[in-house]
Amino acid sequence: METVSRQKSILLKQFNETRARTLSLVQTLEKDDFVVQTAPFMSPPKWHLGHVSWLLEVVMSKTINNYEFYSQEFSEYLNSYYHQFGEPHDKDKRGLATRPTVDQVFEYFHMMTNKIANILQNDSLDEKTQQLFFMAINHECQHQELLVYDLQHLLADRYRPITKNSTSVPSQQESQSIKINGGLYKMGYSGDQFCYDIEMPEHNVYLNDYKIDAYPITNRQYIKFVEDGGYDDFKYWLSDGWDKIQNEKWIAPMYWEKIDGEWMTCDFLGKRKINLNEPVCHVSYYEADAYCKWAGKRLPTEAEWEKAACWDEKNQRKTIFPWGNESPDAAHANLLESYIWSCAEIGTYPNGKSHYGCHQLIGDVWEWTSSEFSGYPGFKTGFSEYNDKWFANQKVLRGGSFGTPSISIRGSYRNFFRLDERWLFSGFRCAECV
Repeated sequence: METVSRQKSILLKQFNETRARTLSLVQTLEKDDFVVQTAPFMSPPKWHLGHVSWLLEVVMSKTINNYEFYSQEFSEYLNSYYHQFGEPHDKDKRGLATRPTVDQVFEYFHMMTNKIANILQNDSLDEKTQQLFFMAINHECQHQELLVYDLQHLLADRYRPITKNSTSVPSQQESQSIKINGGLYKMGYSGDQFCYDIEMPEHNVYLNDYKIDAYPITNRQYIKFVEDGGYDDFKYWLSDGWDKIQNEKWIAPMYWEKIDGEWMTCDFLGKRKINLNEPVCHVSYYEADAYCKWAGKRLPTEAEWEKAACWDEKNQRKTIFPWGNESPDAAHANLLESYIWSCAEIGTYPNGKSHYGCHQLIGDVWEWTSSEFSGYPGFKTGFSEYNDKWFANQKVLRGGSFGTPSISIRGSYRNFFRLDERWLFSGFRCAECV
């Protein structure tokens, strides 16, 4: 009983913090900003606010008999994925809907916040119901990160966050690879805290000996690939990737532009020269894979990535994070609550390095792996038509980004995107066989 009560207390605290953080991300927006959809892959801020609140209603419909949703109109607009709740709204046309209004969405957001907070505070909740609410909170954290992606595409340096910090001065670092012994590794999550169904079950995988980069690939390294004609030589590219860069006329990562012979980018920090010491960001799987081929290396599998991040060879144990089991803070990694609004230079977080000595595996950029996204052996869905909808044509990314809330991330956490997508905060590091 004490455990259930403690979990409920944690649940309420996380819920309140998450709802407050969502509001803080949109606090400085103008009303006109909330309705704009700048590209098919992004969503208007209004939709994010409404969708995370609607998902709370979905949880309630799973736990309350004969639950009636707040509004049919809201449900039709805010559901873009789940056929079990009716015909999903066309994702590409979210910005064409003026109803519900921004004011109505905010009213809905606050109403659901008060309703759920009251339930979490006063109602008796069994373990299954608590897990569903934990899922809803983490779902909102996912959309906080998606919202940050979209704010960069919508506003870039015109976005004014209510909190903005600077990074510490990094130590000088040299590019190096770290050898990791193979053998059996138990991959996935088996702890007693919340995780997604796709992180389970924990299972054995066999790895050969391999090397993995100590740091993510930097802009300095990636520019060498660009300047060496990497985007002009088909031999580095998968066939679909080559077609993509030809059709879309990609010549560099997203947001990069060459002006007067100088590579520039445009992000939350403004239009600025590329910082050569930052991890390269906004590259697709195709671009990451092509770079690795150009460099004579390859992308790591997600199992290789996870072992490099979580295995403590000296003590023969697995930890939740690269540095141990302590939850991440600003000394360990560059995550959303760091409020730096960009990647940090490599070498900035020595306290966050793994037991093997790999840096910045958590935060800064999601790292592409070569692994196809699917369920682990013995996978059982924890919420039907959620993660399992995407078990095709996606690659796994690991590690989180500077837009990832800290409660979301673990060494076992799996993200997934299509091979051509690069609007997320995505980078990579290389691996090679030994």
